[in-house]
Amino acid sequence: MSWIHIIPFEKATGKLKSIYTKIKGPNNQIDNVLGIHSLRPHTLTGHMSLYKNTLHHSNNTFPNWLLELLGTYTSFINKCDYCYEHHFAGMKRFLKDDVKAASIRKHIENNSLDTILSDKEMALIHYTHKLTFAAADLTQSDIDTLRSLGYDDGEILEVNQVVSYFNYANRTVLGLGVNTKGEVLGLSPSNKDDEDSWDHR
Repeated sequence: MSWIHIIPFEKATGKLKSIYTKIKGPNNQIDNVLGIHSLRPHTLTGHMSLYKNTLHHSNNTFPNWLLELLGTYTSFINKCDYCYEHHFAGMKRFLKDDVKAASIRKHIENNSLDTILSDKEMALIHYTHKLTFAAADLTQSDIDTLRSLGYDDGEILEVNQVVSYFNYANRTVLGLGVNTKGEVLGLSPSNKDDEDSWDHR
């Protein structure tokens, strides 16, 4: 499951058990990207709060499938197979269109999203790529470009936080050898209105 020790649900005690109980999925599944924090439960709390509030909060304005697309794309260009597979499955579930999801996957992997996304959507992909690989090169003009296409500053912040979160998650996974062994892919918190509701369904 990883290159460092992970305490499984059935062996967890104290604070870790309490957090695990909040985030568990079917059959007490704890996603390995979360279980990797088991030796320092306070970092698991931080990870879950960031994840829930950036990607699965009712005050987000973008549809879940689009935010998951940005996360899936970020994970692909970072070569993070774990997050790529998990969040492609999440995007597919939110999209509710298996044919479109398969097409998006093909075009992510072929670097040809511009053939199926609008210019406005592609601007988010370009921003995602630059934020991931050349953040220090971003300037006010990059933000002005997004504004000129109709995105408001709150939406730009929303995208920035989702992409930044995925870069954090990708590096957690890649740096500690996390894999998907034993997992059901694509689960996510079901209650978007409660910031403290972390269960995965």
